[in-house]
Amino acid sequence: MSSEAVTTVYKVTGMTCGHCEGAVTEEISALDGVASVKAVASTGQVTVVSAAPLDDENVRAAVDEAGYELAGRA
Repeated sequence: MSSEAVTTVYKVTGMTCGHCEGAVTEEISALDGVASVKAVASTGQVTVVSAAPLDDENVRAAVDEAGYELAGRA
């Protein structure tokens, strides 16, 4: 059985700088199954590659922990 990576793009509000990107990236990266995270403050988009689809509530909790708000999927 082969597993394919899942890419999901989220919209996060409140990010304004590189530090913001780093905080969001660090918290989402800590979730189980996450392979990579790319946060872009200028667009508010966070692209997450994971081994399986992530629970949106887990992603929301990670973004909250970083101090920002998950607006939903982009």
